[in-house]
Amino acid sequence: MSGSDGTPSNDVADHGGSLSRAVRLFPDAPRSWLDLSTGINPHPYPFDDIDADAFTRLPEDSRLQALLETAARTYGAPSPRNIVAAPGTQILLPLTAALVRRGSAAILSPTYAEHHRAAVLAGHDTVEAVDPDGLRRSDLAIVVNPNNPDGRIVTRQSLLAIAAELRARRGLLVVDEAFMEVGPAEESLAPDVPQGGIVILRSFGKFFGLAGVRLGFAIGPEDLVAEIRSRLGPWAVPGPAIELGIAGLADVSWQRSMRQRLAGDAARLDGLLRDAGLTVAGGTSLYRFVRTREAQALFSALGEAGILVRRFDRDEYALRFGIPGDDDAYSRLHRALAAWRR
Repeated sequence: MSGSDGTPSNDVADHGGSLSRAVRLFPDAPRSWLDLSTGINPHPYPFDDIDADAFTRLPEDSRLQALLETAARTYGAPSPRNIVAAPGTQILLPLTAALVRRGSAAILSPTYAEHHRAAVLAGHDTVEAVDPDGLRRSDLAIVVNPNNPDGRIVTRQSLLAIAAELRARRGLLVVDEAFMEVGPAEESLAPDVPQGGIVILRSFGKFFGLAGVRLGFAIGPEDLVAEIRSRLGPWAVPGPAIELGIAGLADVSWQRSMRQRLAGDAARLDGLLRDAGLTVAGGTSLYRFVRTREAQALFSALGEAGILVRRFDRDEYALRFGIPGDDDAYSRLHRALAAWRR
């Protein structure tokens, strides 16, 4: 990501979820937008029962510790000492990129653009790798698993082999598991972090449908976790986010039923897309990935109908569809797709 003069750009890349940008692109569209441009669960975890103290007092260490203990159990971290909470995963990207000496960074691509920006800002010479083997010779290797936007999975054994090579050179493997709640849990590297040279990122807001809470976690060896914690400083996570995190992460029954519900939602969305002549090329149960030569025309047609999906500047044939939240949303998408096909 570079500026016009070839120097690294500090600009944040465009992402899904910007309805103000959608209004600028489609000024005549209906003002009741259907936002399918993110991978955020449209069925949020209940959040109406938070004690007033969470808002009026600084967070107590005991409540933060309870959050870490709950998160460690949920994510499979060896202990609470191997996990640190942060105000969203986004803030952890440059912090983890700076845990290794400045050198070469390789990112398995195409993927979430902010990893590239964070690595550049940390001072690394950053390249994009087209396959996992391209990560082996770097000082910092970054993998999103399952990948955003296409749902690609790199196996745990492959990642452990890469981590071993990096560790021998005092390098670091960062695995962004933001969507692992709807991925194959056995491929998570969270239990393996004591081996060293591995940091895992987990996001609370996506699966629990509470992106505005801004809660994320880094899982790693105790020394690296302590380094991240020191850089974040005290009271990094707000009290309401702590309480919501404890409740949601401990609610195994809700998580199990939500995975089943999202799987059904994704299958229903796939049916709509197939009926429109589109082929689903990947994704997770929080988003579906489509490649078509008509991607730009479809993006515009849906936008004019007040439906925002995610397009990609670097792949003109790709679109990502988030999960509609209810029957009305599915019906609206169905009508818009049918009108586009006519």
